[in-house]
Amino acid sequence: MLDKVIETLAAQLERDPETITGDTDIIKDLGADSLDIAELISNLEEEFDIVITEDAVGELHTVQDVADFLENCVK
Repeated sequence: MLDKVIETLAAQLERDPETITGDTDIIKDLGADSLDIAELISNLEEEFDIVITEDAVGELHTVQDVADFLENCVK
């Protein structure tokens, strides 16, 4: 799941996937803004057929946080 999140973020933010790890902070390290976050959430919801609440989004800071959240949703 981590690889999928990295791939999605790299494509969306036009970054080299090799520079993104589980510890990468989506806002601080990648410079994602609120529009980028909304787009990421929308892409993940569509791809995995899930709903990510606003409360959940507020707790997703690192790439690993997102991967762990998806792991729990897609069991």
